Amino acid sequence: MSKDANKNLVIVESPTKAHTIQRFLGKDFLVLSSFGHIRDLPKSSLGVDIENNFQPKFVVPKKSRKVVNFLKKESEKAKNIILATDEDREGEAIAYHLKEVLGLEDYQRIVFHEITKSAIEEALNHPRKIDMDLVYAQFGRRVLDRIVGYMLSPFLWRKVARGLSAGRVQSVAVRLIVEREREIEKFVPQEYWTIVAKLLKFKIKNEKLKIDQKEFEAVLIKKNGKIIPKLGIRSKEEAEKIVSELQDAEFIVKDIKRKEAKKNPPPPFITSTLQQEAWQRLKFPAKKTMFLAQNLYEKGFITYHRTDSLNLSKMALSQARKFVEENFGKDYWRYRVFKTKSKVAQEAHEAIRPTYIQNTPENLEKKLDKDQLKLYDLIWRRFLATQMAEAIFDSTIVEIEANSKSQNSKYTFRAEGQILKFDGFLKIYPLSIKETQLPALEINEILEAKKIAPIQHFTQPPPRYTEATLIKVLEENGIGRPSTYAPIISTIQERNYVQKDRKKRFFPTEIGIVVNDLLVEHFPTIVDIKFTAKMEKQLDEIAQGKKQWTEVIREFYQPFEANLKKKEKELSKQEIAEEKTDKTCPLCGAPVIIKLGKFGRFYACSNFPKCKYTAPLEENRLKIKCPKCKKGEIVEKRTRKGKVFYACNKYPECDFAVWDKPTGEMCPKCGWPLLKTKRGQIKCSNPECKDK
Repeated sequence: MSKDANKNLVIVESPTKAHTIQRFLGKDFLVLSSFGHIRDLPKSSLGVDIENNFQPKFVVPKKSRKVVNFLKKESEKAKNIILATDEDREGEAIAYHLKEVLGLEDYQRIVFHEITKSAIEEALNHPRKIDMDLVYAQFGRRVLDRIVGYMLSPFLWRKVARGLSAGRVQSVAVRLIVEREREIEKFVPQEYWTIVAKLLKFKIKNEKLKIDQKEFEAVLIKKNGKIIPKLGIRSKEEAEKIVSELQDAEFIVKDIKRKEAKKNPPPPFITSTLQQEAWQRLKFPAKKTMFLAQNLYEKGFITYHRTDSLNLSKMALSQARKFVEENFGKDYWRYRVFKTKSKVAQEAHEAIRPTYIQNTPENLEKKLDKDQLKLYDLIWRRFLATQMAEAIFDSTIVEIEANSKSQNSKYTFRAEGQILKFDGFLKIYPLSIKETQLPALEINEILEAKKIAPIQHFTQPPPRYTEATLIKVLEENGIGRPSTYAPIISTIQERNYVQKDRKKRFFPTEIGIVVNDLLVEHFPTIVDIKFTAKMEKQLDEIAQGKKQWTEVIREFYQPFEANLKKKEKELSKQEIAEEKTDKTCPLCGAPVIIKLGKFGRFYACSNFPKCKYTAPLEENRLKIKCPKCKKGEIVEKRTRKGKVFYACNKYPECDFAVWDKPTGEMCPKCGWPLLKTKRGQIKCSNPECKDK
């Protein structure tokens, strides 16, 4: 008999998670991994039976067959079978597919939001059956996305370019980026000016009297009692006129307001805020953040990382209080609970926090790699900060009156000061806060104006989205859910619909704009923000047992299919993605057209596929002769996955190719093109050149 016979078989979706759980359970348990989903819709076909109530046709993919066969053998000899996949919809669906593929009738389903001994033992004491409402919600999302992707993508192939694809939620994200770019392009900067006075306490001749001579700034806020709006001073002439009037003015302190200002700590992390803060502080893309968080969760160091709840357990709060009081003192502790704003948040879940607050980042330095430690440190500090006292500042607002004697005008300036009095949560979770100290001033005190200067400003366009701000706007509009933000951002980049500029902000590509405009004009529902949010809400209602998933799909499918058939007849590729030129093909003499491909516009023979002549547009040509064959020209090309490289356009006759971009300069020693590496270094493209 096998040594694993009559054991309790626990199946999870990750080998790391399996290894961690096995450490907590005794020899009576065997913990195995399914390595993620073991069933999915087929890649080669729609996989949805439209006529039979949209039933999905799940298959076991080739990569999962070996795992499935192994799990079947182990399940046949197990005493009990326990499905311990994640507690969200994806995890519930994996548990369902395991049950179906392994033919399980007698099984236990357990869930926990942290991988600790106590949490697992508690879950084992309270097993349940698979929650089919959660499974149906996952079915609904999967089928909905498959219908859009597999029916709309071929339409884009036929009408725009091969290799394109459309996604239900991803297309909305692209629309946001395209519309923001157009806002920036249309933006007309408006000039405005502010008046800043640099002031000192008035000099006193008595040298023995010590006074605070620190210079401070005050900004003009009122003229003759009326508030000056932000764009109130619109020209240099107007600004200089005010400065001129103030030359003979006497500056007198008219009002001083001192108060104690408090700043509370931010709430604990949920998935979206973790991704935003990891981008802002660590410059981690959402995909990397989720990968690292998954690893930290599976190793048992943090609670479940896909959550939209701000709840914190009593045990965690108790641990935090003890840690704060012991390490910082009782003055630093404050009990806090946070309310989740989202109406669809799963309140049974917790916010993201360390499983044990005693696991300080310093204690885990040898157990985590550099990036894991950075993310853990962020999560650990954020959680601890939520249970710490607010930061306290001494805030001072001073209003200063300047009366112009020559013009009989009264101007009011404002100076603001802020000094940290008690650091509170800032001791563990620093924020960028500017401190400004004003000198000790008194009402009716006369000040000396060292300088009065007009400062020019221009209104700024809205900024391009970063990963953090894009996730924020998706969340605010109810688009996607905690588990989908990272895949959305990865997908729109992989499809080359958007790219990042040097500051790592998103801008749409040429093909991204064309696809977006086509969808906005002809398939407005697909990219409508309100409609997409409504679909997310309906998926949540399916998970709550309030709606039937097939009815939600049917309500979407019927108008979608009718519109797709209509647009198939109405639209032609020529009017969307092709442009005539006066050029002729050098190979066959047919007219050359400008076509739109996945990676932008290019010249192509109109006699395609009989003639496969293509060439880069004049504006995209590098105009560098191939150093190898001396006949061709170096052009920018892309791999199937979209990675850029530079090669001879005479391929396959000439195989010259390099990854780094040519600078346009030639090597002084061998005459081959010089290249600029990603690190900014210049090197020769000739592998035999000593300058390489």
